[in-house]
Amino acid sequence: MRNIFPPIRFFFFFWLSHGTPENTDHSNAVINGTDKIRSQFLHLLRTRRSPQVPLTVEPAKPVQHPLFQKVPPPTFSEAMESCPKADIENLKERLKEENLYLHTEAGEQGKLPVLILSLKDSKLKRRPAVVFLHSTNMNKEWVRPLLEAYASREYIAVAIDSRYHGERARNLTTYRDALVSSWIKGDTMPFLFDTVWDLIKLADYLTERKDIHPKRIGITGESLGGMHAWFAAFADTRYAVAAPIIGVQGFRWAVENDKWQARVDSIKPVFEEARIDLGKSAIDKDVVKKVWDRIAPGLASKFDSPSSIPAIAPRPLLILNGADDPRCPLDGIKAPTKRARKAYAKARASNKFKLMAQPRIGHKMTPLMVKEASDWMDRFLKQ
Repeated sequence: MRNIFPPIRFFFFFWLSHGTPENTDHSNAVINGTDKIRSQFLHLLRTRRSPQVPLTVEPAKPVQHPLFQKVPPPTFSEAMESCPKADIENLKERLKEENLYLHTEAGEQGKLPVLILSLKDSKLKRRPAVVFLHSTNMNKEWVRPLLEAYASREYIAVAIDSRYHGERARNLTTYRDALVSSWIKGDTMPFLFDTVWDLIKLADYLTERKDIHPKRIGITGESLGGMHAWFAAFADTRYAVAAPIIGVQGFRWAVENDKWQARVDSIKPVFEEARIDLGKSAIDKDVVKKVWDRIAPGLASKFDSPSSIPAIAPRPLLILNGADDPRCPLDGIKAPTKRARKAYAKARASNKFKLMAQPRIGHKMTPLMVKEASDWMDRFLKQ
């Protein structure tokens, strides 16, 4: 249900109040390769923005009937329910729930729905925060069991609806339609990059909260959410710890090695539209490359994992994949993994990078992955 309260102005423009993320930590330093690619990525994000508005927060109400863009809608996830919880009696009654909207830019999709869970009676003045991001066709309410688990362990647990999902969707085809529109018009980036903009604005909001430690914010997510976590950590250094789950892959590698089919099948309508426009009888690697270049410029080139994954160093990064995942083939992340290990070693932070590929698992988030991500957050956010 939409909230009827008037929006409350929270603070100034992100770029004025904090500066761009690429110069937050190194404002007086000579720009190195990592800073340069991050700056280029942020420039890309700005080129397709609606008119800028002050970042504001608007109270909202809980969503009673969240929209899932799949039929039938899911009812249970073993992995979501498996996140480690503190042994707290009557946990649900002791949780504080916040529902709000952040206005990240002008227009309908600039209204970012946020769900936050925390313990009401915490004695900690400032707590670490964890952002968990949902997968394709899901919504922030779907990840609530995981948020409750993190909240029980003295985290501020945060979820959002990514672009064209949840409260930002109107029907069962909203996300699909947005992808096709992006191919036709070239004015938005609904696949990954527009939500990364929202996550930059979310970091602005979270770091201003008095109950969150601004240097202890982690980010993780499943599938589409894992990709969002990867690119948000690349774009914004305020995400201090990252643990993308079944999300990291090599887009260019997949095109060059004819391993793009599983990823394409997950959002096939946009590729079919492109195939027709390009006069092709079937989707081929040329169609795939042109779609990526159109709807997410640089995704299969300069911003791909071999460049963006090492740029997260020296912040702790755990990559969790299935060993048999056709959408995120392990062979496709050999190059980014090799480069990341080199970057972390150079920063004397080799213990802060890890790749875990669970044997005999395809494109599926498992309880083991959820626990590993949870342990990773505990290790680096609760020091």
